[in-house]
Amino acid sequence: MEPSETQTSRLAFVFDLDGTLVDSVYQHVLAWREAFQAVGIELAVWRIHRQIGMSGGLLLHALLREIGRSVTQDEVERIQRRHAEAYARQVGSIRPLPGVRELLDTLSQHDVPFAIATSGRMESAGKALTLLNLDARVPVVTRDQVLHAKPDPDVFIAAARRLGVPVNHCVVVGDSVWDMLAARRAWALGVGLLSGGYGQDELERAGAYRVYQDPADLLRHLDEVGVRLA
Repeated sequence: MEPSETQTSRLAFVFDLDGTLVDSVYQHVLAWREAFQAVGIELAVWRIHRQIGMSGGLLLHALLREIGRSVTQDEVERIQRRHAEAYARQVGSIRPLPGVRELLDTLSQHDVPFAIATSGRMESAGKALTLLNLDARVPVVTRDQVLHAKPDPDVFIAAARRLGVPVNHCVVVGDSVWDMLAARRAWALGVGLLSGGYGQDELERAGAYRVYQDPADLLRHLDEVGVRLA
C-alpha cells in the first residue's frame, strides 16, 4: 500500500545566512577585529574567521579563551557594540552569493518550503535579508528569537517548527562547521557550502552529507539532496 500524503513528511530547506546566501563573512571578520582593537586586543583575521558562525557571545568567549585573556563586562559590551557599528559601515559591500535568487526561486516554483535561520541578531541580519528580496511568507529566525545560538540547534529547530516540518526532514544548508554541528544535533541533514571559507574536509568531518561551492552549485545538484524537479 502506497503511503498517503498525510503519512509522509515534506522535504524542506533551512538556510544559514552569512556565507551561505550572502557574501558577508569577511565583513564580519574585519568588524570583529576592529571591535577587539577597541579594547586593546590584537587578533589575526584567520583566528577570528575560525569562530564565525557562532553567536557573538560564544565567539567572543572562544577567542578570549584561545589567547588567555579576560575582559570586564564593560569591555564585553564595548566589543559587541563596536562590532555592530563596524559591521554597519560595511554593509554596502555585501552582495548575494552566486545563484541565490535562482535557487530560492526554483524551490518556490516546485513547492519546496524553506526558511532562513541565523545566529546573527536582526540588527545585523536585516540588511543582508533585504538583499534577498524574500517573500514575506518565508520564515526568518534570528538570534533574538531563541535561547541559544549555534552550535546549539535552536535556530534550526525553530525554523522547522515555523515551516510545519519535522526538523529531521529538513536539509540544513550552511557554510561553517558550527552549522553542520548544529544540524547534526538537530538530526537534520547537513549540506555544506564553501562560500564561507571553510574547507570541504572540515565541513564533512563536522557532518556535511554533501559539500558544494556556493548556492549556484547546490542548484545544479538539487537532485542529490532529494529535490525532485521533474
